[in-house]
Amino acid sequence: MILDPQQRAEFWASLPEGIRQQVDGYVLQDGALSAVRVLIDVGFVRFGIGVASAHLLVGDRYRELGDRVARTPDGPVDPESLAWRAAGIDDRILAVEAVWDGDTVHDWFVALVAIGEGKEHHLATLYRGTAERYLGSDDRVDGRPHTAVAADRIGRALAERLGVPFHFASPDEPDDEAPRWVRPTPGTS
Repeated sequence: MILDPQQRAEFWASLPEGIRQQVDGYVLQDGALSAVRVLIDVGFVRFGIGVASAHLLVGDRYRELGDRVARTPDGPVDPESLAWRAAGIDDRILAVEAVWDGDTVHDWFVALVAIGEGKEHHLATLYRGTAERYLGSDDRVDGRPHTAVAADRIGRALAERLGVPFHFASPDEPDDEAPRWVRPTPGTS
């Protein structure tokens, strides 16, 4: 069962002060998963609080605590820094890909990954705030989500710098099930 906003507020209010302080302490340190774990530990057996509801509750706490949260610093997203990160990968890079993902704390975001011969390597995550710092505060640019526009520009510049293809299967709207880049069959280029 997923709790609606009213049920989440009631559940939160029913928690003992010590549990609320622990959850808020993790949130204030940007420890979303630790906060989720506490809520599941105290709420699953007695109230049926599962992962989805716990994530929603933690998202509520992030919004409530707002600017007091000591956010984990964003990683660099400039192509030069990302090229340095890619150079540190012990795998031949075949492509750069932008992939949608999302959660209840950050909403939709885009991961930039280097596709290597052996595996995928995370390079950067572009959250809404990252895109706003990169492009300005507009919600959409040319009708596209600004997070997608930032990922597209940065990913293309990085791929060009590395001399590999760039792939972004859903540059116009969030889609975490969009087709992924396919490694070439051995013997083809």
